[in-house]
Amino acid sequence: MDTFAPADSLLRFATAGAVDDGKSTLIGRLLHDSKSLLADQLEQLELASAERGDAQLDLAMLTDGLRAEREQGITIDVAHRYFETARRAFIIADTPGHAQYTRNMVTGASTADLAIVLVDARHGLTEQSRRHAVLAGLLRVPQLVLAVNKMDLVDFAEPVFRAIAEEFAAFAARLDLRAVTAIPISALRGDNVVHRSASMPWYDGPSLLEHLEAVEVADEGSTGEFRLPVQCTLRAPERDYRGCAGQIASGAVAPGEEVLHLPSGMRSRVVAVDFAGNELDRARAPQSVAVRLADDIDVGRGDMLCAPENAPVAAEELTAAVCWMSARSALEPGMRLLLKHTTRTVKAVVAEIRDRLEVTTLERGPADRLALNEIGEIVLRLAQPVFCDAYADNRFTGGAVLIDESTHATVGAVLITEAR
Repeated sequence: MDTFAPADSLLRFATAGAVDDGKSTLIGRLLHDSKSLLADQLEQLELASAERGDAQLDLAMLTDGLRAEREQGITIDVAHRYFETARRAFIIADTPGHAQYTRNMVTGASTADLAIVLVDARHGLTEQSRRHAVLAGLLRVPQLVLAVNKMDLVDFAEPVFRAIAEEFAAFAARLDLRAVTAIPISALRGDNVVHRSASMPWYDGPSLLEHLEAVEVADEGSTGEFRLPVQCTLRAPERDYRGCAGQIASGAVAPGEEVLHLPSGMRSRVVAVDFAGNELDRARAPQSVAVRLADDIDVGRGDMLCAPENAPVAAEELTAAVCWMSARSALEPGMRLLLKHTTRTVKAVVAEIRDRLEVTTLERGPADRLALNEIGEIVLRLAQPVFCDAYADNRFTGGAVLIDESTHATVGAVLITEAR
């Protein structure tokens, strides 16, 4: 039995852009016009808008729910929202627009299948527009949508849209962006968000929601090499049961197949793959399963089961891009941290900071430290090996986080470029 849902049934996407480009209004419009609001949510929104004397619904209120957001008029965290249509289910990560919240964009986009970068049609591309496009490229987000918003404020002028789309296309060509689609919209009015707009007859493409429903996203997890980071070993001595439990990070596995255990290097055959009390004919990412092996191998948390061919590298030194997330201290050579990679946590030391990336110009320069939200290439030396791939090859086993040993706070996002 294979209970895995179709890969195209869920689309995770992140929204990003400069402050006041309309991200919250866009999400509110998607929820409202796709009829994804509950009756009490709509009633509350109508009452709040009436109390404020607004002639139309303030759709941004649907996502700007934090008190700090209401008081300061900004979005300060990553807000996740779920909605669905007849064709697809969606999880939205609404990321902040301020430059000081670059780390939140990294968090929101790290698992996204698609990123929407909003641009105000009156202002064109800004530093933040470029910053978010660069981050989407670094994080290897498979699809990107340039949503040119507030077209109603430029009289729905086609030349304005075309100029912004062409400028962005030229910038995106320098990045590792695989697919870019430009759509002119007005989130406030609803033009080309859920329904196509009669105000822009020169645009013959899909509305934003039509594009989101139809876009094909490669199922990178289930088509890659098999990787199962072990979370724990399940035992039932009375039934002579022993299963290696964890969430499949990538690839697939089936009974009868040979797997490699790391760090021992021993091979074994899969006897059964268990899921919710049932045996599966085949399991693939991102299912959480228990794998029973034919041989009695000592398997524990932090180990990995993988395909014998093209196995991950057992690395004690990593070269990686890092986005530093700590306001408490800068990242400096010699700093001792914890590296959490899949289910394995090891001690690490920053051996070298090679450069700092200027995300708006794509230039790299020398650096002796990385401050909050800065991105650079570093070298980490580990006390124990981790079993990893390059991030470009596997977003799941190529990523990790850095943790402060004293506070246990997450202080860095790591994208592995080379493992030794």
